Amino acid sequence: MRILLVDDDRELIDLLAFALKRAGLEPVSAHDASSALRVYEDREPDLVVLDINLGTSSGLDVLRELRRRATQLPVIMLTALDSEEDKVRGLEAGADDYLTKPFSHRELIARIRAQLRRSSGQDWPPKRAPETRLAVGTIILDMAEHSVTKSGMPVSLTVTEFRLLHCLMSSAGTVVHTATLLKQVWGYNDPGGSDVVRVTVHRLRRKLEEDPSRPNLLHTIPGVGVLMKSDLPAASPEAV
Repeated sequence: MRILLVDDDRELIDLLAFALKRAGLEPVSAHDASSALRVYEDREPDLVVLDINLGTSSGLDVLRELRRRATQLPVIMLTALDSEEDKVRGLEAGADDYLTKPFSHRELIARIRAQLRRSSGQDWPPKRAPETRLAVGTIILDMAEHSVTKSGMPVSLTVTEFRLLHCLMSSAGTVVHTATLLKQVWGYNDPGGSDVVRVTVHRLRRKLEEDPSRPNLLHTIPGVGVLMKSDLPAASPEAV
């Protein structure tokens, strides 16, 4: 699997590339926004590890352009230590996961493998939810087509957003604990990972709710998890 590493710190890139090679992955690298997009087009990576700060350019701009070109491409953002704002900005822009510097090579490789497994469909969907088509209100999720519609109109979701929505729709009417979401959607259980859940839920609200500021569908229960309401007007029989 080919991994694109984007960071203006060339020494860090070299160290990460060495670690990825030892793990059986194929690293390719870029050091600024323009070269990152060029390498993406030329090498077609399976996943991108992207620093939010590229010196004279912004990793967020690269991320937005990657999302425009490839909604399903897994992206892991690298952010500054204890920078809450950077984490949120990266996730809001469409990152699937994040790591704060400094981090261990082992943790990065574990996150990469978790994202690759889920983007390829391995170890997912959860075995307890065999339904190929789920409906909550006017939202319909089709596993076979990997598609989501709202009131009959297609909704474009990233791989992570789709997995999260599937998990919540499978348990509609019941609070799904944050630890369960982290394990089933992201592939790990990090007590500090609640931000990635919270922001990804916020992204889903923007795409699914009539008024994201006054959610009717997706509700965050502080300190517990997320509830997707099930008692909503259903889609028309033709849509289902």
